Amino acid sequence: MWKYALCHEICKVYGIRIRVCHYPTGASKWNPVGHRLFSFISRNWQGRPLRSVEKMLSLIRSATTEDGKGSKVEAVLNEKQYEKGLKVSDSQMKKIKLAKHDVLPRWNYSLIPG
Repeated sequence: MWKYALCHEICKVYGIRIRVCHYPTGASKWNPVGHRLFSFISRNWQGRPLRSVEKMLSLIRSATTEDGKGSKVEAVLNEKQYEKGLKVSDSQMKKIKLAKHDVLPRWNYSLIPG
């Protein structure tokens, strides 16, 4: 659904191509952001009760890497209500032009407005 919406709501509207690169299910261990930030976020809220969303966001935002100069973490709460059960038909998916790339060919796409 997200590829279909991305193509129709951004690519076609603005006449641009978008490159989408994502990790396959179960491969988050390859995500460099996870390796670089999540441990610092976890350490930052270690032993602190997460009793509110604001407290959690505050702790995430204040996380820094060990040297204190590294990555700056930004966190926002997305309160949008997403409709469940939306499906894209096979015929709709065929209307999206997906161009696979040589690197990670199964999961690395360009969405081309058509």
